[in-house]
Amino acid sequence: MEEFKKDYKKLIDESLSTNNKTQLIKKCEEFTNEVIKKDILPEDIVEIHKNYISSLDVTDHEALDTLDVLQEVVKGFGYSYRDYQKLVNKLQYHDKEIDLASRLQQTMLKTDIPQFDSIQIGVISVAAQKVSGDYFNLIDHNDGTMSFAVADVIGKGIPAALAMSMIKFGMDSYGHSQLPSEGLKRLNRVVEKNVNQNMFVTMFYGLYEEMNHLLYCSSAGHEPGYVYRAETEEFQEIEVRGRVLGVNQQTRYSQQEIPIYIDDLVIIFTDGVTEARNKKGEFIKKDTLLNLIKKYKHMHPQDIVQIIYEAILKVQNPNKKDDMTILIIKRVN
Repeated sequence: MEEFKKDYKKLIDESLSTNNKTQLIKKCEEFTNEVIKKDILPEDIVEIHKNYISSLDVTDHEALDTLDVLQEVVKGFGYSYRDYQKLVNKLQYHDKEIDLASRLQQTMLKTDIPQFDSIQIGVISVAAQKVSGDYFNLIDHNDGTMSFAVADVIGKGIPAALAMSMIKFGMDSYGHSQLPSEGLKRLNRVVEKNVNQNMFVTMFYGLYEEMNHLLYCSSAGHEPGYVYRAETEEFQEIEVRGRVLGVNQQTRYSQQEIPIYIDDLVIIFTDGVTEARNKKGEFIKKDTLLNLIKKYKHMHPQDIVQIIYEAILKVQNPNKKDDMTILIIKRVN
């Protein structure tokens, strides 16, 4: 504050001696920019000005001349406030757009959980912000098969929400069960043609066949899935891999066929789960999550996913949150 007073008094002294008003005003503008950065209030400046003029031996006319300095400095606060108000208005408009996108996303991406006699399904998907970059879909084809997908857009906000809506429409429009390798091939074309070149999508695509209890699955650069084997009490990593959607229209995807036995679990995450960090900034170990699933394997999958999510939430660094999706399918007798 003392340094500020000293510099301001120099401007007043210059106003009493200079004939170059243009140069003085320029100096006042530069001074104002520094004042605003230091959070000094306009009333503080007025008080300093008044006290300093009272201490000088100047005529009334000279005292009026010094008001040019005060006027220019305080005027800067007016500009600053108007800029601030414009920014607030823009942010409010942006927030309204995000709220609208969030409501549209919730409506367009809404998915009903299919009901089967021999499998139970649990899923949770929580956005880190208002609009999620994660997506899941479950489709009962009414022929003893169920298609399902868990995806993650490499990108955020409204463009990500639109991309997810497009992918859901692509999945839903098939109208019949198809093998995951074929499903990813078609969706890859949709993403490559219609989504921004800087936006890619990872996806785990599965088809569950209830009659033979077979899981067919393919992956487009997504986090590895797991199968928990009830008989051996061990986790088996699903090994199928593939390129993310939207890179090359000619990409083809490999497929894995996995038998699912009674009390086995199929587990799919997004990277918001596998790359979650604790308050120390360390990654939460994947084994910790898998052991938690093993501990509660006897419960309904919906209870299991809720337990995992709450366990992550307790230890997660709130400043490092990402969208999280967990899907568990359990074969029952």
